[in-house]
This record gives sequence, structure tokens and C-alpha cells, in this order.
Amino acid sequence: MDNKIKTSCLINNYNYAEFLSEALDSALNQTVKFDEIIVVDDASTDNSAEVIANFSQVANVKSILKEKNQGQLSSFNEGFLAATGDIIFFLDADDIYEPQYLETALNFYNRRSECDFVFCAYKKFGAVEETFQSDAVDLDLGYSLIRTLYSGEWIGSITSTLSIRREIVSKFLPIPYMEDWRVRADDCLIWGASLVGAKKFYMSKPLVKYRIHQSNQYHNKKLLDANNNYEYKRFWKRNSLFNYILQKNNFTLPLLLAFTSLNELKTIPCPKVEDFISYWKIIFLFERNFFWKIKGMVLLFSYFLKNLMTGKLKVM
Repeated sequence: MDNKIKTSCLINNYNYAEFLSEALDSALNQTVKFDEIIVVDDASTDNSAEVIANFSQVANVKSILKEKNQGQLSSFNEGFLAATGDIIFFLDADDIYEPQYLETALNFYNRRSECDFVFCAYKKFGAVEETFQSDAVDLDLGYSLIRTLYSGEWIGSITSTLSIRREIVSKFLPIPYMEDWRVRADDCLIWGASLVGAKKFYMSKPLVKYRIHQSNQYHNKKLLDANNNYEYKRFWKRNSLFNYILQKNNFTLPLLLAFTSLNELKTIPCPKVEDFISYWKIIFLFERNFFWKIKGMVLLFSYFLKNLMTGKLKVM
């Protein structure tokens, strides 16, 4: 029992009283139980507090009722600081876990000791009904620090599909830029985990139900900025976020980017063509040493041919 992995489920809520009971029930009714479920209410103005109170007698349910509305990142910060689990699972209050989600995820972590970060496929329900799978099979996605830092690549999925080892989350949470990330704070989890060296995996079984409704900020992201400036603003927010996380972890840029990029690519057991393209662009654009720029591109192409010849190259 000493080796048992302790689990924390963090539910962030703001004015989702009509959905919150379903989210809590889905976390409570897992085939393997969470050690703790922490509900962070971001100063809701509906009857969310009453809903939370109805679950207050359940032993493993804890609640944080904030006095001031500060957004999703603030809820992640406070929830993590209160959590004690070895693996942190994130759940938006309008989404639902399938009953076997935690058991399947824990089996996945137990089989892969090197796994730091998992996201799974999911089913949309409500206004839209469909299954979203980025791939039909489970994937080892390797490390992604370089491609995140230089290309801003977003390797993950929606909040409710994410779970991360505590030692990884502790390297970037809490994050002070709460106003920047009132919504879409899953960006902080996905980019942050990559920047601090998480090895990421994808679980192909759809084990989360993602509710699509009128107030869903992620699905309706065009509503975030009526002037279509959202992506531009997000770029500058991303830069501030990256600088903070890198400084917090005393990160220094690699001297030979081409060499580091190739080594990072090799952590993906079955790379895709787009993975090679991503690293090729990074070497071409950002490697300052001309000799290593050329050599890196040659080595990358040689590695591509090797994977192609051995059948390891994953072609979509």
C-alpha cells in the first residue's frame, strides 16, 4: 500500500450550478475512487455554493469558496496549493468523467513509469454530439520543450482530459498572471508542462464527456474577442507566461539548438511527418551557428529516412 498513487481531482467552477452536480457525481462514482476531490468556486453569483454544500458531507470532497472572482487560472492555483495527490486530475464543472476514467488513467501511469502528463480522447455532448480522437491508438509523444519554446506548439487537449504528476505541476504553478488567463487557463497547464520537461502521452479511449453549450468559452472561442484580436493578445500573454516559467526553473537556452532538437525528436518512438517538419523549421529558423544549421538539417533528414525505412514513421 505504501506504493499506492494518491490522486487529486480539481474541479474549477464559476456559475455552473446547473452542471456542477453531474461533474461531482462523475468524479465520485469512479470505479477506482479519488483520494480527494477539491472544488474551487470562483465567487459564483448563482447557487453553486448550495450545490457544493450538498456534497460537503462526503469525506473526500473539499471546497474552496473564493470571495473574489479572478478566473480559471486563479482556481488552478488555489486548487493545486490545497491538493496533496501524486497525480492531479483537472475537471471543468460543466464536463463529466466516464466511470472508468480514473482506473484506466492509473493503469496507464503504472504501466509507464516515465509518464508525466496524459490527455485522453473525449466525446462532445449537448449542442454537438461527436467523438474527438487525435489518434486511434495510444501514443508516446516524448518531450516537447524545444518545440513549445520555439514554435509555441500546444501538445495536449481540453482541461477535463488532463492529468499531470505533482512534481511537474509544482514547477510552474502557481502562476501570477491570473488576469491574462481568466479563461483558457489550460494553456498554462499544457505549455507549462512542456517547458518544465514533462514526458507526454495520449490515451486514445474517449473517457471524458465535454459539454457544448452557449456559455462554453473554449468551444465558442470567437466570443472571447469580438474584434478578432484574441490570438494576437494570446501571443503576448504566452511570451510573459514562458518567461516566468523559464526564469522560475533557471532555464538557459541550448548552445547547439540543432543537436538538442534532434535529441528531443528521438524521444518520440514513432514520430509523424509533421514532427519532422516542426523540428526542421526550428533548426532552419533559430539555429544561429551556420555549420550546425546545415549539419542539423542533414542529420534530421537522415533520421527521417531511417524511420521511413524501418517502418517507424507514423504516416497519417
